[in-house]
Amino acid sequence: MKRIVECVPNFSEGRDAKTIEAIAGSIRGVDHVKLLSVEPDKDYNRCVVTFVGEPDAVAEAAYRSTKAAAERIDMSTHRGEHPRIGAVDVVPFVPVAGVTMEECVKLANSYGARVAKDLNIPIYLYESAARSPERTNLATIRKGEYEGLRQKLQDPAWKPDYGSTEFNVHSGATVTGARKFLIAYNVNLNTPDASIAQEIALRIRESGRPLKNATGEVVKNEKGESVKVHGTLKAVKAMGVFLERFNIAQVSINLVDFETTPPHVAFEEVVKQARSLGSEATGSEIVGLTPLSALLMAGRFYAGSAGASKITEQELMALAIDRLGLSQLEPFVPGKKVIEFML
Repeated sequence: MKRIVECVPNFSEGRDAKTIEAIAGSIRGVDHVKLLSVEPDKDYNRCVVTFVGEPDAVAEAAYRSTKAAAERIDMSTHRGEHPRIGAVDVVPFVPVAGVTMEECVKLANSYGARVAKDLNIPIYLYESAARSPERTNLATIRKGEYEGLRQKLQDPAWKPDYGSTEFNVHSGATVTGARKFLIAYNVNLNTPDASIAQEIALRIRESGRPLKNATGEVVKNEKGESVKVHGTLKAVKAMGVFLERFNIAQVSINLVDFETTPPHVAFEEVVKQARSLGSEATGSEIVGLTPLSALLMAGRFYAGSAGASKITEQELMALAIDRLGLSQLEPFVPGKKVIEFML
């Protein structure tokens, strides 16, 4: 069996074509690595890159692309809709075939140590590579973003896992780790009002929101901690954003375990919540790649128990694309979006 690792680094540049091509080119130049997708977003000012290959080769490509980005992206001038802590915001290693999660944790550590030493970029470890429970969640590490990083580095509780506490003005910090396959899934609304999208995000994301009393004050427990009202969906992170290109609001979702909450479940929940707020979900998009099984699950759901057994995988996939509105903003081409078709 081939040993295959996926890496999905997120770079804080979605507008400058030369920078994006330099990053992509650095990955193409590594043997035993296949570049699967490069997806820049001008509103997020962010580019999600996906590549796969043998473990050591993937780690080398991650390092080279980080170096290329660090040379070209200046975080002191960066602005965009998506939260970020550095020029290379997050670099996850994902086991695909013949590789364990533990091996991906080792890759994240070797990558992080090398980047901190050679490029002077502070490194935080997250998800399965986290060294403490507080650093498991990417959003927790990213809190305060690049603008709050200088102060964060001075807090002993936020000493980097690799590198110094010196603030790198140009590159910020990078988060790396090992995780399950994540689907970046966004649902489009028929309104430009980002506050509606944010309200939906607060209702559905697992972490929910702080509980407030009748006067609007946050309720605290006996330890002085905020009491949370959990959202309706498990293994889901979400936020509301405005997409200037299309003049619409969008619920930006990370499905951190798509077998627990697949895209169609997230979509239908957003449909429900949007209607309760006088809005409509009009379609959705997958940023990066998706496993085929996620689309087949959606196809079976929309076909119904009686019809699912009578149609082919191709038909199930087509049904999922149609009912989820995956081609509303950009054409959804399975050959370029389904990971099994890319390997």
